[in-house]
Amino acid sequence: MIREPALRPAASRGPGLEMCYRSRLYLDGGDLVLQTRTRRQRFPIGDGGITRAVFLDIPGADMERMGPTIEGSWGEVQLQGRDGALVGSFDIESWLPESPVLPKGTVHGQQVLERTGVAELFKAAGLPLHVVKDRNNSLVTPSSRRRGAKSLAPGTAFPLWYWGLRLVAGAAWFALFTVVLLLDTTEPLAILLLAATALVGPVARLALRAWTRLRLRRCVPVVRERIRPAPAEGTAASVRFCRDTELRVQDRDLVLRDLGGREYWLPLTGPHALTSLVLVRDRAGQPLGVELCGPHDQVRAVLPWRVWFGGEMGADGWSRLRRATGLTSSERRLSEKAVLLKQSVLGPELRPESARTARGLARFPSTIAGLSSTAIMAFGSWFSIVQGLWIEDIHPRTAMAAILAGAVGLVLQAVPYAAHQLRSRLWLERPAPTQTPTEQPA
Repeated sequence: MIREPALRPAASRGPGLEMCYRSRLYLDGGDLVLQTRTRRQRFPIGDGGITRAVFLDIPGADMERMGPTIEGSWGEVQLQGRDGALVGSFDIESWLPESPVLPKGTVHGQQVLERTGVAELFKAAGLPLHVVKDRNNSLVTPSSRRRGAKSLAPGTAFPLWYWGLRLVAGAAWFALFTVVLLLDTTEPLAILLLAATALVGPVARLALRAWTRLRLRRCVPVVRERIRPAPAEGTAASVRFCRDTELRVQDRDLVLRDLGGREYWLPLTGPHALTSLVLVRDRAGQPLGVELCGPHDQVRAVLPWRVWFGGEMGADGWSRLRRATGLTSSERRLSEKAVLLKQSVLGPELRPESARTARGLARFPSTIAGLSSTAIMAFGSWFSIVQGLWIEDIHPRTAMAAILAGAVGLVLQAVPYAAHQLRSRLWLERPAPTQTPTEQPA
């Protein structure tokens, strides 16, 4: 049993979803323990180990690449020894469940330390925690002294075997492609190897889907209650939203799942756990939403009332949520100038603005390369077919193998995409069955 306070990783989906179930950073005896889905590492606290923690409350710079920009770090936590040498470090947002949907800098300083549980964890460990806002501060370990330091990140979304296969096959394909293109060779072995390496990517992606399903089947938490949205008339909720979005009350966590399969794990136990449910009403007394609050009244998530509890089954869902969580329930009424949401927060954005956005969110996640990776795989398969047709008269058997490999590669990429598009457009994007408005919550 993992003791609290324990840090939960940032929300993830697809192959990264397993981290939400398994990855934790917690205290065990006199050690800080990092549990990932593949290993468990212990970091002694005290003499010969970690003696202090330093939080660099400094947003990192964004990184440019082909496709969407990669957002920079929200800040870094350094774990140091007595001489200031870096023992380990991690980016703060990697242990903040709602960080994928919050703009950088929305929460910072003591707020983010409390939300993640970092402050309580280090307090329980007896580690002094310093917050600095300057990389030149004397408490910060410079880059020249970081050799040998460990990363205390919860892990990577894509498993190492997948990265290994893609990198090795990709490097081999580019090398063979260069040889075939520059030398204009019809050497059957080169063309056969070119077609084989081009096929590795689509096969590996299909294998990753199967691997993800098998791994997630082994993660079976105890679920006390499931609450699905009960949208009122006029909310334009889709079949997909009502089917895939849910609140899951577990023994130690309240899990919010969006329609893309991403899960946000908020603790129900420990010093940084959720503490209350607040029903917010407008000036006329009509319910607007439910706030999930943590210590010091920090709002961790907001559930819009008309989307979650406005339909005919909404009253039952609201009752089951209060009963299953056991959290303190209260109400507040907005004043004339007050608004429900004063800043970005998890919850309202779970319902996409368009069907196209919903289809994108619901697709199986791609690597950091994004669409460029898919484009390269498709080109590789197409090039295999072209080369096969080019040498058909000279090496018919090799040509047939290359054409077949290219065709299989294109099919493995096209079929899942086409199935997702057709299923979404013909069924999942239809409006959900209309529900009549529920009575006022008790």
